[in-house]
Amino acid sequence: MGADAKTATADGLLWDGIVTLHGRVEHQLAKALQRRHGIGLSEYRALCRLSRAEGGELRMQELADLIGLNQSSVSRLVARLESAGLTRRAMCPKDRRGVYTVITDEGRVVQEKAAPTYAETLTEALDAAAAEPSLAPVLTALRRMPEFA
Repeated sequence: MGADAKTATADGLLWDGIVTLHGRVEHQLAKALQRRHGIGLSEYRALCRLSRAEGGELRMQELADLIGLNQSSVSRLVARLESAGLTRRAMCPKDRRGVYTVITDEGRVVQEKAAPTYAETLTEALDAAAAEPSLAPVLTALRRMPEFA
């Protein structure tokens, strides 16, 4: 096997580990947020991004890009958040075609209450993965990255 084939195989194994790790962690986060706070993982991530945005607002496309959803998925997500009173829509004052979603006070409360659950569950999920021989090398490498250490 040549050097390129070895690299491709190593990259494939690394990617498989990342995908497995991602899937497990996402599942645990979603389950904990739904059970303890009645919100989904995408809803939580949207509230986090909005709470950190200037003025608590983002254009719909910006929010979609930040949380990794397409335009129609983020539209449905924002509709659910609005129905729950966690966000509201606003028109862009400079461009009447532009639509923003804005976090409400209630949305901020929900996000703040859910943040400890997210953080605890994330750490538990990553620690559990670190104990598995097949995932430990991936997690060790990620945790050693200077920007995360």
